[in-house]
Amino acid sequence: MDLAERWPLPDGRDVRDRLLAAYSDPARGYHDTRHLTEVLTRIDELLAAGTPADPVTVRLAAWFHDGVYDGRPGAEERSAAWAERDLPGLGVDAGVVTEVARLVRLTETHRPADSDVDGCVLSDADLAILAAPPERYAQYVASVRGEYAHVTDDDFALGRAAILRDLLAKPRLFHTAYAREHWEATARANVERELETLALG
Repeated sequence: MDLAERWPLPDGRDVRDRLLAAYSDPARGYHDTRHLTEVLTRIDELLAAGTPADPVTVRLAAWFHDGVYDGRPGAEERSAAWAERDLPGLGVDAGVVTEVARLVRLTETHRPADSDVDGCVLSDADLAILAAPPERYAQYVASVRGEYAHVTDDDFALGRAAILRDLLAKPRLFHTAYAREHWEATARANVERELETLALG
């Protein structure tokens, strides 16, 4: 299915197209249309496995979660503000708009409460790249590095290692039962391997 056809609302094509243009910015590395496609696919997988999230809300949050991505602080907040600005004009219920914006902000930390089903699904789908097969994981690492081409190798390695250690310090990377069963072990192995590579470098 074409990515544009995965927009979860019956209208709002202008908003969708502005989001697609943002994700298609050639200055982006990892946070591009491929990432959005993968997140939506993982959401589909989690919902198909019976995870009781709200499909439209979570998919809308996925579309907006990296709407703004420019390497500067506060991208999640600006992405959430975009959703708050544009969704009401599409007739989206105020409660859904509030929830979409909350979910987008949650992707800054990926630490939803266990009772936050929508948050658990979006967080797990966003981090599912960590459980990718070796070739795709290597592409992910390279594209993240590309987004920080202006940073020296040493500074990037220090910052990236800190992020990876923070991930490994979490009791679990994933919050849904399905993701823990199917993605957790592979993701931890990938992250640990990357961290070792950074240390060797």
